[in-house]
Amino acid sequence: FFTGDIMKLKFLISSLLVLLGTSFASDNYSLNLKGNVQTQATKSIEDEDNNLSSLWLRANLGAEYKSDAFDALVMMRIFAPEFGNNIDGKNYDKILADLYWVNYKWKLGESTLLNFKLGHWKTDWSQSTHFGTYIDKDLSARGLWMRDQAHNAMELGFKHGLSQLNVMLATSDNKANTGYVRVEESLKFTFPLEMKFAYRTNAIDVVQNTSYITHRVATYASFSIIPNLRLYGELACFYTQDEDLVETVPNFVRKDPSYLKPGEAWLPFYVGLEIPTFGVLDNFLFEVEYIKDRDEVSAKQPNASELAWTAALVKKLGKSKLQFSVYSEEELNDIGLAFRLTSTIR
Repeated sequence: FFTGDIMKLKFLISSLLVLLGTSFASDNYSLNLKGNVQTQATKSIEDEDNNLSSLWLRANLGAEYKSDAFDALVMMRIFAPEFGNNIDGKNYDKILADLYWVNYKWKLGESTLLNFKLGHWKTDWSQSTHFGTYIDKDLSARGLWMRDQAHNAMELGFKHGLSQLNVMLATSDNKANTGYVRVEESLKFTFPLEMKFAYRTNAIDVVQNTSYITHRVATYASFSIIPNLRLYGELACFYTQDEDLVETVPNFVRKDPSYLKPGEAWLPFYVGLEIPTFGVLDNFLFEVEYIKDRDEVSAKQPNASELAWTAALVKKLGKSKLQFSVYSEEELNDIGLAFRLTSTIR
């Protein structure tokens, strides 16, 4: 371990002790250790120079506290030396504080709850983990488990009946000079329909800086016909305001991806179908995504097809979860394979 890892480990231990101390102040609580070991490998058929295109092994370890009025989570992520830091030509274990947040809750009525969340956590609307979560993610992010987004934020939540409204204020730096406002509404109906709506804009960027404003709106819907037979999809729209800004001023910042140009709009969407396998698999998903002018999204993929597809399967075996995906890469006939095994310790 080097100094940075020791400090992170001390932070984790201190946080767990705080959780333990807090737990004894409540009559109705639970404090549980959480942990798993994960292995993931990908292989691009076009990659003939390597046995695998990527490979890593890691462990996730932490604790979760739950009570009527307060929840908290601290999770540490550990990579082996071969998948970690290289400092001065030497490999070291890589230890990350992956998730850490506290959530205060107030019950206002039989079906009404107010909460305030603070910390570092992730959001993810994706189903196969390949497409979606357009409200947060860069469109160039592709592949297994590439759609979740981490936030350093505070969030006010209001739950009433079928509705869950969350209003987030997030920062992208350690002085809160850049960041965004994110609003999400989730609806879970009594019949098998689920819907989400969200809006996000980089409103904090313009308080101290000169910056273009980008508006993102997205919606997700899922409808189950019978168990494991489900239609779903996500649609989004991004628009960067066409303003006459001087980009050479000292306080000009641009956090948005380069493809979000002033005055231009993007309309990404995907549709998916979950197909029943009558107990053979837990989930079998097929999805198709469309992004007009996808070849302008990333300079690394100048020939990218506007269409993309993926087929994903999930199978749980005891304490293990297997995920396997086949998907298109730059072009429709460029095939990629991905596999992940998650073994839960607790």
